[in-house]
Amino acid sequence: MHSKLRGTAILAAVFSASLLAASAAVAVESDEVPASFVATKKPHTTRGASRSDGGGTNGRYSNNTLGVDSIPNFTGYFYEPGVTGQGYVQFTWPYTMVGKAPSPSNDSTTVIGAPIVPVIIDLRNSDGTPRYYPGPNGPVRMILDPTANINTVLNSPSFSPASYGGKPAQFTDALFKAQFKGLASSEWHTVLNASVKPARTMVLIRGSYRFAVDAMGHLRYVLVDYGTFGNSLFPPGLGDTTTVLGQAETAGDVTTTDIATFLFQDTYLYFNGDPTQCCVLGYHSYDLEQGDASNNWRERRFVLNYSSFVSPGIFSGLQDITVLTHELAETFDDPFVGNSTPIWLAPNGNCQNNLETGDVIEGLPNSVLAVKSKGYTYHVQNEALLEWFAGATPQPSLNAAYSWPDPTVLPAPAQLVQLDCATPFVY
Repeated sequence: MHSKLRGTAILAAVFSASLLAASAAVAVESDEVPASFVATKKPHTTRGASRSDGGGTNGRYSNNTLGVDSIPNFTGYFYEPGVTGQGYVQFTWPYTMVGKAPSPSNDSTTVIGAPIVPVIIDLRNSDGTPRYYPGPNGPVRMILDPTANINTVLNSPSFSPASYGGKPAQFTDALFKAQFKGLASSEWHTVLNASVKPARTMVLIRGSYRFAVDAMGHLRYVLVDYGTFGNSLFPPGLGDTTTVLGQAETAGDVTTTDIATFLFQDTYLYFNGDPTQCCVLGYHSYDLEQGDASNNWRERRFVLNYSSFVSPGIFSGLQDITVLTHELAETFDDPFVGNSTPIWLAPNGNCQNNLETGDVIEGLPNSVLAVKSKGYTYHVQNEALLEWFAGATPQPSLNAAYSWPDPTVLPAPAQLVQLDCATPFVY
C-alpha cells in the first residue's frame, strides 16, 4: 500500500508564454505535442482574521511516531483558531516533523540517509517494443535519462552546504534553523547524507503519455498520466520488483530510515487521462508496507519524493533543482503528509488546509531564488515558515520572517478563510 492517493504534496508549475519558439517542433506523431504546449496550461495542485501569538510547543518533544518503522521525527503543535477541512473550528494543530526536536539544550546533529535513485523514462510502442522518433539524422530512441545531472544534484544546496546569506548549510537544514531560530541551539542540525543508487527504468506504453521533442528529435519533455505514473512507481506490496520503488526497496537501495529522491528528467504528470490537465512536476509521499517479526510488526513507511530536474527554457524561472528543494522542504515539515492547518488562502491563490510550505509560494513572481554554489547557479524555491501558518506575532523565526530564504516573499501571516476559500475566518 502507499499514501499517494491520500495527501501527496504536489508541485504544480507556473507556465509562461515566453518559451523559446525555436524549440517548438511541428508534430509528426499523433501523440506528440509542440514544445510550447505547456505554456498555455494552468498550474494544478492537489490541495490545496484575528491573529494569536502562535503559542504551542513548536516542536519541543522528540517522540518517534509509535508503532511506525520510519525516519526520526518529532512532534509539536501550534495554537491558532481556524477552520478544518470539514468546516469545524479548531484551536490546536499538532504536527510531526523530521529529525530531533529543537531546543536550547539540544546540540545534536541528526543524519538521515538520502539515496538518490535516477529514473530513466523509456517510451514504448503499443505492443511494448522500443519506440524511435524520426529525427532529421535518423531514428532517435525515445528515452529521458537524468543521470547526466546527478553530479549537479549532488553538489546542489539540497545535499551540499551553500550560503543563503549566512553560514553555509544544506537547504533543508538551513530552513529548519531559520524556522526554529528562537527555540533551537546554534548547534542543532538535521542533515541529509546523499548517496547515488543504481538507475531504474520506468517503461511507459503508448497511450499513457504525450511528449515533445527538440529540433534533432530528442525528447524535450514527457507528459505522463498521473495514475499510470503512480502505479509504475509505487509497489503493490513489499518484495515487489515490477515497479521502480519496489525494485529499490527490494534491493535495499532505500530503507525506512531514509528520505529517498526518485529523480526524473523533465517528466511531468497530467490528470484524468487529459494532457491539457498538466503539469505536476513532483510530489512527496511515503510507501506504506506491513511490518513483520523482523521489525517488531511495526508498519513500514518509506519516505520519498518524485522530483523532476527541469531543463532551462521550459518554464519561466523554474529550473534545475527548484522542484527538489520544494519537495524536500515539505518532507521536512510534513514527512507523513498528515499535518493539518487552518484553511488558508495564499497570495498565489492556493487554498489548502495543510502544512505544505512550498505550495504557499509556488508561482509567485519571487518564488525562486538563484543561489550560486560550486560554480553553478541553482534555482531554489522560497518556502513559507511554520510561523506563517501559526500566525505567530512576534515570530520566533530568523529575522521574525514568514518566508525563507527571502523574507520579503510573505510579509504577513496566512489569511484564514472558511470552506468556500473566500469568506475570511474571524474568531
